[in-house]
Amino acid sequence: MDRQTVALLGGTGFIGSRLVNALIAAGRHVRIGTRRRDRARHLMMLPVEIVELDGFDAQHLARFAAGAQVAINLIGVLHGGRGSPYGAGFERAHVSLPAAFATACVEAGVPRLMHLSALGANSHGPSMYQRSKGDGEAALHAVAAACPLGVTIFRPSVVFGPGDAFLNTFARLQRTLPVLPLAMPDARFQPVFVGDVAQAIVNTLDLAAARGKTYEIGGPAVYTLEALVRYCGTVVGRHARIVRLPDALARLQAAVFERLPGEPLITRDNLASMSVPNVLSGPLAPELGIDPASLESIAPAYLGDAAQRSRFDWFRARR
Repeated sequence: MDRQTVALLGGTGFIGSRLVNALIAAGRHVRIGTRRRDRARHLMMLPVEIVELDGFDAQHLARFAAGAQVAINLIGVLHGGRGSPYGAGFERAHVSLPAAFATACVEAGVPRLMHLSALGANSHGPSMYQRSKGDGEAALHAVAAACPLGVTIFRPSVVFGPGDAFLNTFARLQRTLPVLPLAMPDARFQPVFVGDVAQAIVNTLDLAAARGKTYEIGGPAVYTLEALVRYCGTVVGRHARIVRLPDALARLQAAVFERLPGEPLITRDNLASMSVPNVLSGPLAPELGIDPASLESIAPAYLGDAAQRSRFDWFRARR
């Protein structure tokens, strides 16, 4: 019997790379679609098929998905520009692309589409990120309502693990700054290990009961942002003095960061997202089949390694 083929968008990223390995371990043939082949360099030694896509329109995506039994979309952005109800980057990545991929699946005869959204997705949410994620989910449901496409949506809280841009950022800041002005220190998160997110997706690939479902995914504990920052400082052995910013100064800080070159550390839209607790509304669905790992059981290994590399880089720079 031929192996099940999974057509995956977003397979080269932080979550996607972990999911690729989980899919291979589960005996699936993985086909990864990417706009630039060089972004998949780190996956080329694996038994995967890498397809360079000319574009993310429905026609190109239908050719990419043809012959697959399951399609998975992991593509998302944290910063998508400003606009109403959201910026153009959010619209392309979170709304137009999922809708085009769903349409492509219908055209190619792919019966299942699994989509990574985000905890807090809400078409009427306070942030552009949340609104675009909510509208993306709505677009998928609209396509599925008109045809036999089984859609499963996953809404994880903030995801951590080796190579993340979450805990590693807090650790890096505390290694370099004696004082850390912290916006939204009481914002609440339920961080989930990247390996658990990947396994939850794999566990529901063949589950008929998962068709049409939306699953929230979070870890075993809830933390404030300040508690997470302090924990990272403990792991790397460097505690910056945390200054809790009032809302007005937090917005000013974010507005300044938005205007700096490169990927912003924080934006006003991030602040709006954090105004809503990023925690599960109830217990994990048992069909996900995961017992989430704690942050404390995973983070010290990779944050500690990062701290050692940082100290070595400092020593080497002084030679």
